[in-house]
Amino acid sequence: MPTSSSDNEKTFIVGPETADCTGVAPMKCLQVKEKASDSWQNFYTNIEGFTYEPGYEYVLKVKTEKIENPPMDGSSIKYTLVKQVSKTKK
Repeated sequence: MPTSSSDNEKTFIVGPETADCTGVAPMKCLQVKEKASDSWQNFYTNIEGFTYEPGYEYVLKVKTEKIENPPMDGSSIKYTLVKQVSKTKK
């Protein structure tokens, strides 16, 4: 019987607006924080299975997986949506 491993799950709060940021090239980044009291951080990768809609604040449960051979310009962690906990109009 598989056990659910919560050590590779995180809860993210995603802000209602994206921000200009620069990875390999200028792009738009999601604004993400792990606790309501944290300040917003640029999130340079995508969350597989999550479709962002501007104007809403989301609470998401995501699974993180280490990528063995990440691309030079990419994240070493893959983020996959487990559950959208809430979506609030802002």
